[in-house]
Amino acid sequence: MITDPIADYLTRIRNAVMANYRVVEIPVSNIKKEITNILYKKGYILNYKFEDEPKPGKIKIALKYHPVTKLPAINKLERVSKPGLRRYVGADDLPRVLNGLGIAVLSTSQGVMTDKEARKLNIGGEVLCYIS
Repeated sequence: MITDPIADYLTRIRNAVMANYRVVEIPVSNIKKEITNILYKKGYILNYKFEDEPKPGKIKIALKYHPVTKLPAINKLERVSKPGLRRYVGADDLPRVLNGLGIAVLSTSQGVMTDKEARKLNIGGEVLCYIS
């Protein structure tokens, strides 16, 4: 049993990037699907696929690397709000990652979104992770 599935998700991606894997498989959940969709929209991953066929489904994520230098698109994944210490921010205190070059993923009343989207909607929420 995993006590923090989001931290497990981030750790699997981080380990796959460090080992230069092309594809990583992760157990599926709705919040992981949302975070994966955000990573794809923001250009941090190449592609993804949700497989729900065998009952404990999987997310297959194709990682993105620079074609010439082979450097990964994801440099840093950091879990912020943990089960032991939740971190909530208001609309006025939304974090900026690398002065706007990275993204913060938030869970809000309107769903899972980036810090820029939350700033535009003027809502706060729980800061799940930082990605740069």
